[in-house]
Amino acid sequence: MDDSIHGILLQLPLPQHLDSNKFFDQIDPAKDVDGFNPKNSGNLLIGNETFIPCTCKGILTIFKEYNIELKGKNVVIINHSNIVGKPLALLLLNKNATVSICHEFTQNITYYTKNADILIIGIGNARFIKKEMIKENAIIIDVGINRIENKIIGDVDFEDVKNKVYAITPVPGGVGPMTVASLLENTIYAFKKSLLT
Repeated sequence: MDDSIHGILLQLPLPQHLDSNKFFDQIDPAKDVDGFNPKNSGNLLIGNETFIPCTCKGILTIFKEYNIELKGKNVVIINHSNIVGKPLALLLLNKNATVSICHEFTQNITYYTKNADILIIGIGNARFIKKEMIKENAIIIDVGINRIENKIIGDVDFEDVKNKVYAITPVPGGVGPMTVASLLENTIYAFKKSLLT
């Protein structure tokens, strides 16, 4: 164990022949600044969060900064990955939101999106969400990153929905910078914890 190292980050995606879970299992939970070690994932499940995955932490920070109430809200997440969808669902459940998770096999996805007070999407499908798919004054967190014609755009058709929503994160410049800031916060937290041991 090297005490001069306080945070370890496994850059994803790995080559297809490598199992990322085996690598996450090898990371010291006290240095797991991305929050993907099974111990940290388990703590998330029971509401005893230590290291929160960075994108999820960034989204929670947005909610906190803009005083967006989560308790009792109908939140729809279109993403069921271990990086965003699953941990974020747990975090929001821990804050007493009502959470639905949708994915590529969800039937009648518009039923869910039209009933969402808060819609969070990260599926890599450019401009997938249109104004007819959401309700008036919805809050949208766009985690999608799509490169089209040398531009980065999100999974939400920003121009189409902007006059119907209460708030929406831009792409680029929304969740991405919050993810980076959250990684730095987790690293500082790991360093401070190491001083106490």
